Amino acid sequence: MKAFAPVWKFAEVNPETPEFKSLADGTDVAFMPLEAIWPGVNCDYSRTLPWSPKLSYTQFRRGDILVPKITPTFEAGRTIIADIPSVAGLASTEVHVVRANDGADPRFLQYTFQSQPFLDEGAHSLQGVGNLRRITPRFVQEYKVLDASRDDQALLSDYLDRETGEIEEIIGKLDDLAGILRNREAVVRTRLVCGLPAIHDTSQLSAHSPLSGIPDHWDRTKFGYDFTESTERNGDDPPGPLLSISEYRGVELNTRTEGQQASLDVSKYRVVRPGQLAANMMWLNHGGLGVSSLTGYISPDYKAFWISDRFEPRYVHHLFRSSRYIDYFAAIATGVRPNAQRVTKTVLDATPVPLPPLDEQIRIADELDKAAARVDDMLTKVADLKSLLLVRRAALITDVVTGKKEVA
Repeated sequence: MKAFAPVWKFAEVNPETPEFKSLADGTDVAFMPLEAIWPGVNCDYSRTLPWSPKLSYTQFRRGDILVPKITPTFEAGRTIIADIPSVAGLASTEVHVVRANDGADPRFLQYTFQSQPFLDEGAHSLQGVGNLRRITPRFVQEYKVLDASRDDQALLSDYLDRETGEIEEIIGKLDDLAGILRNREAVVRTRLVCGLPAIHDTSQLSAHSPLSGIPDHWDRTKFGYDFTESTERNGDDPPGPLLSISEYRGVELNTRTEGQQASLDVSKYRVVRPGQLAANMMWLNHGGLGVSSLTGYISPDYKAFWISDRFEPRYVHHLFRSSRYIDYFAAIATGVRPNAQRVTKTVLDATPVPLPPLDEQIRIADELDKAAARVDDMLTKVADLKSLLLVRRAALITDVVTGKKEVA
């Protein structure tokens, strides 16, 4: 029978990091916010912060294990070994730091913290309310891991490195394929909504003006002439569910457990009706807008617009999500933060917009709807295969770290 021992036999949880005591103020150190903590190639080690004793972030050193402690990030198994470029680093306060001792291989502990039993037991021990529940340091310290020598842990970790590495390589290729499919769809969308001929050089899609190269028989207008802001709010009776705006799919039901969540009082949230254009004004340069087919409500910081009858709403949806408009919105947006570049209503109203004959708009929308459906079907198959590989990876890790699978 396999023997198990608590984590504290192999590691210290949330230890002090003495390296910071001798660190000069202003020294750049690695910074790991929660969104940067992902296993594998998705982990982001590029961020830094100038050190100051006044900072309240979690301190760690290179080689420590970072275990997200807040739901739902914890359940996603996003534990990493911090391979940061600096000797010491700062992380989100929403992580536990685990520092392996001389009798343990950090990789084995990392894999254990990614295993399904650890995630399942942790999910049942979360403390707190709503979306702010966390695993405690005590849970991590007392969790039982396979009681193996460092050499045996290294043997198991080497095996998992090889096997999961092959799986992650395939997943990476699937992600690349998904990117190619989305790029191909974007090229077709931009070409059609702007009335451009077939092209072989995607640089031709970029232009200083959204009207560059459009057919001579198309009319021109400005956003403010044909798009009227809706001021409808929920009040005491929301007409539908909370909606979100996806950069890939447009307006959809909000099913996220992370990110945008409605507050308890949604009376001031903005109502969106079918056929209206909904827009996140701070995310237009990432495709944060789309024509809704649903009735619901969106953040009060977003906007909704009625579309004049000179436009086919489906054409509008594809037009403003084309790469030409995404680039244009990036050029006219303002703000000091790279991920919070806002397009003001005044500037948006002055945005030039092509106005093809209505029958051409319908034809273009029909063609793009079919193309998008084909791409969506292929993306679904890619996502399904990726999901199966992730399940396989999780099962393999669980079998190895619990001793169910023998490794020679």
